Formats: sequence, structure tokens, C-alpha cells
Amino acid sequence: MSKLRLGVNIDHVATIRNARGGLHPDPVKAAHLAERAGADGITAHLREDRRHISDHDIIRLSQEISIPLNLEMAATSEMLDIALRHKPNACCIVPEKREEVTTEGGLDVKVGFGHLKPYVEKLVESGSRVSLFIDPDPDQIKASYEIGAQVIEIHTGKYCDESGVGRNEEFLRIMHGAKLAHSLGLEVHAGHGLNYDTVEGVASISEIMELNIGHFLIGEAIFSGLDSSILRMRSLMDKGRSQKQGEKTA
Repeated sequence: MSKLRLGVNIDHVATIRNARGGLHPDPVKAAHLAERAGADGITAHLREDRRHISDHDIIRLSQEISIPLNLEMAATSEMLDIALRHKPNACCIVPEKREEVTTEGGLDVKVGFGHLKPYVEKLVESGSRVSLFIDPDPDQIKASYEIGAQVIEIHTGKYCDESGVGRNEEFLRIMHGAKLAHSLGLEVHAGHGLNYDTVEGVASISEIMELNIGHFLIGEAIFSGLDSSILRMRSLMDKGRSQKQGEKTA
């Protein structure tokens, strides 16, 4: 079974920095620490309101890290211009509302097909791998394939919020969605809300190639250090990967 990659989202290092202004803590330093701890990539979401990651952070990340940068972005002309200028390894298009605390669900690719298609096309032409952040819904997966994305990232927030039967049902949705996407030739990633208690089940799905995890790792780093939190997450991901698919879901 192929190794499951870990992308570490450093947004909330910038959230802490921005709470008081200044330069500390530095999210780029966190990216370097994550790389040394075994992260396979760095994810950063440049929001329209710049509530955490800044334009200067993206410039520095593009220049200073040696592992792939995954730029999370809304489908706006401003964000497209930034992505085309910096040409990150990957661009993940996400839904974005200014009033939300965090991303609340997946893109509606089916409804927004006409709006999203030119963004996908231009990003692909620039050489970035294009991912769409979606719920594990067959219609959204098929629309992502038809629009020309190379990757989908399955939103795991509902799975993490549920327990018992509800979590098992959501696991099955993710598993079937991952299998469908894989059958269409899409690379499958997953993320949002994953923690030490929920990561093993998702990691057991062999079609998922990468997990993107941020808020939980940064929170745990307060108590144990960023390298320690990443190493523990990496260990649990590897443990989940070695299990029979779906063995640990609740």
C-alpha cells in the first residue's frame, strides 16, 4: 500500500502572530520545522480578508521551503493573479465566506461549474496541480472530473464532528467517494477537523493519497511542540494505513 502523505497547514501560526501584530510566531519558521519533522508538504490559505496568512508569507514560502506548497484559495481574480505569479506546486480551490470562522463545507462544483472552469483551466495551464475541496458526494466528484481538476480534497469535517453510527455512515460516504474519484483518475486527498482520534479511519482508505491537517497540530504544538505533534500524527497515519480499510472508524 502506498505511503500516505501529510500536508501541514500553518495558517494558525499566522493567526497567533496577527493577534498582536509583529513578526512572532513566524509561519515560515513553522513550515521549516514541519519539514524537518517529516511533513511532505505545506498548506497555506490566503484568505481574501488576510485574517491569518499574508501576501508576504506566500512570497517567503514560495522562495524558502523545499517541499511542495499547496495554496488554498477562493475562486477570485485577485487570488488567481497571486497563484499565477507564484506558481505553487498545487492550488486547492475552496469555498470562502468572510463571516465564517473556518471553511464550513465543500465547493458546489456542479452549480458553480461555469464560474470555476476558467480558474481551473488557467491554473492547470500555469503548471500547478488543481484540487477542489468538496464533500464526498458523487455528483460533486463527477463534476470535479468533468471540469478538469487533477485532484479532489474530501471535506472530513462532518466525519470528525459525528460519533458512533453517524461517524460510521460518514466514513462510508468518504470511502465510496474516494473509490469513485480514483476510478475516474482523480488523485484523492482529505482534510478538515482531523485529530489523533479521527485520523486512523481516514488513513485506512487506500485511495486517499494525502491528508492536510493544520489547526489541531498547531493547537497540540502549544503543549508538546510542533515536531512532536507532527511525529505523533505521522505515526497514527501510518498505523491507520496498515489497518484493514474501515477497521477503525468510530
